[in-house]
Amino acid sequence: MPVDRTRPTLVYDGDCGFCRRSVDLLRRWDREQRIALIPFQDEARVAAFGIPLPALAAAMHLVLPPPDGRVLAGADAVPELLRLLPGKRWLAWGFRVPGVRAMARRLYAWIARRRRCLVRGYRVD
Repeated sequence: MPVDRTRPTLVYDGDCGFCRRSVDLLRRWDREQRIALIPFQDEARVAAFGIPLPALAAAMHLVLPPPDGRVLAGADAVPELLRLLPGKRWLAWGFRVPGVRAMARRLYAWIARRRRCLVRGYRVD
């Protein structure tokens, strides 16, 4: 299946229970399917973005479609994801408060280091 470059694409760790639960929530919020969701283990589709595998393994990546084309990783992707979701745009405002983005980056890094043990028993297809 080719990559749809017309929609924002979130590349995440499909083997991580915490990541899968987060993507399940995102999928429920994204009723209009504005965001394409691809696990980084889908090497053929992810290769189209040219993001190195170690970077993909370390954090989620949100790839915005042209003409923007930005790639946002980890906590930096969260406000843009919220902005894209129906009814969630107002939550992105919190990231403008001084210090919130820095705190979110630290929290994201803490979770990323421990994500394998945070959610157990989540089935990987």
